[in-house]
Amino acid sequence: MATEAESYDDSVAKRLVFLGPDKQPFYIMETITIPALKPGQVLARIRLATICGSDLHTITGKRREPTPSILGHEAVAEVIRHERGPEFECKPGDRITFSIADSCDECQRCRHGLPQKCVKLFKYGHSRLETGSGLAGCYATHIILQPGTSVVQIPDTITDKMAASINCALATMVNAVYSITHEHVENKVALVQGAGLLGIFGCTLLHEAGYEKVYCADVNVDKLKLISRFGAIPLVSGMSGKNNPKLNENDVDVIIEACGASAVVEEGIQLLKPGGTYVLVGLVHPDSPIYLQGDKLIRKCLTIKGVHNYAPRHLKLAVEFLAKTSTKYPYERLVGPLYKLSQFESAVKDSLSGRYWRVGIMPGVE
Repeated sequence: MATEAESYDDSVAKRLVFLGPDKQPFYIMETITIPALKPGQVLARIRLATICGSDLHTITGKRREPTPSILGHEAVAEVIRHERGPEFECKPGDRITFSIADSCDECQRCRHGLPQKCVKLFKYGHSRLETGSGLAGCYATHIILQPGTSVVQIPDTITDKMAASINCALATMVNAVYSITHEHVENKVALVQGAGLLGIFGCTLLHEAGYEKVYCADVNVDKLKLISRFGAIPLVSGMSGKNNPKLNENDVDVIIEACGASAVVEEGIQLLKPGGTYVLVGLVHPDSPIYLQGDKLIRKCLTIKGVHNYAPRHLKLAVEFLAKTSTKYPYERLVGPLYKLSQFESAVKDSLSGRYWRVGIMPGVE
């Protein structure tokens, strides 16, 4: 695990190039000269990156992405220099988070509140190496942010461990939770399906929104052990007993699916009250067929919505939320071991074990 002091040379960058799940080796390490910045670009140094579930899907071949590429989109970075002009609020040395999607802000999708579905979309950590600057993923010492990328400064009250997953898991769940009407929630019950990082952030956001009860269901008992510290009641899926709460049909007002398992949806439909809302967030991989019985949806007057990624406003709200609650919840415990970039395979192995919500990579540590 990474323990040595950090050392940086901001004229060159080290990057981990992912070649594909079927390649041997499946990645290589390279050192490149950092190119001159173009108008609107920002050069930032990656302080801490984390391995997201979507990265694991790509590495294991569960989801196919363009290759070769630099994976990694969850990170906290530090501004080195920029070409955004004097109106840019961040200065060299400032810690930042950034939107994982670069968008044009001009197309119909952008203008209608879906910049994450921009017709000219570019996503960090998910794009072919040659389509960007050569530094468009977080498993590298540096990243170059494009002109259409939202950048938000990180306040000092938020540590790097807290900040690393803001621009994926937290901002996405801010989008999911803020998409639900929160009128008169003091007598309402919410259920989050999945105690991963998405689920934990969902529980905290719902709890802070004022729901009377927030349940979190998962098959992983170990993951549920910490859930009460984030404002939720743990519920072990598939188990019964006096110490395990039970939800019955028509018990729940709002459900957020954050586990990525389509099998939970049918049960969720049963648990929802008439007029309830179901938000699907975790089913972002191809192996996600859902069986829905139409008459149940209609007779219950249910609302089902899908939420993928987020808009810049959600990123800003995510930073504000974390700053407001940074001393209230044990966010730092959500990041486990920290590894060097050269220890990438060990980091992936630890991530796949399921023991940690996130495993960290510190690209600048030698």
